Amino acid sequence: MKNLLLILAAVISGFINPAFSEVKIGFVQVDKILKEAPQTQTSNKKLEKEFKARTESLKKIIQGIQKEEKDFSKNSLTLSDTDKEKITRKLQQDKIDAQRTERELREDIDLRRREEINSLQSQVNQTIEKLAKEKKYDLIVYQGVAYASPAIDITDMVIKSLGK
Repeated sequence: MKNLLLILAAVISGFINPAFSEVKIGFVQVDKILKEAPQTQTSNKKLEKEFKARTESLKKIIQGIQKEEKDFSKNSLTLSDTDKEKITRKLQQDKIDAQRTERELREDIDLRRREEINSLQSQVNQTIEKLAKEKKYDLIVYQGVAYASPAIDITDMVIKSLGK
């Protein structure tokens, strides 16, 4: 934050001091870039493929539990109290196991998604730096500003460059 303030102060002083030539400033919306970059779609497909087998397996487990519950409710009148208790305990344990499996799957997906986002953020930063040098920008700021004119928004330029 201090660095940003120092940079902004330097830029503002550049506007005040006539000895400085025109300062070129750009603005990027990182969330839009991360959402619309071609790499995001590729990454999502990759993650979907990577976790498809585990997701399908979990769905089958849940469907199996639901079928067992349905069968139990149909047959509960004909079962002894001991059998009812045994089946109830088994169903509860199966549900706990399924919830644990689901939580582990969700955590693994989230971890991989964060890894993919970190990789994409690195590419985005490199692309922004490359564009800044090519287009001779003095300063490019991220979204956390009070106001930025659409004229200095280079988000679409960054997305287009990421697609190359």
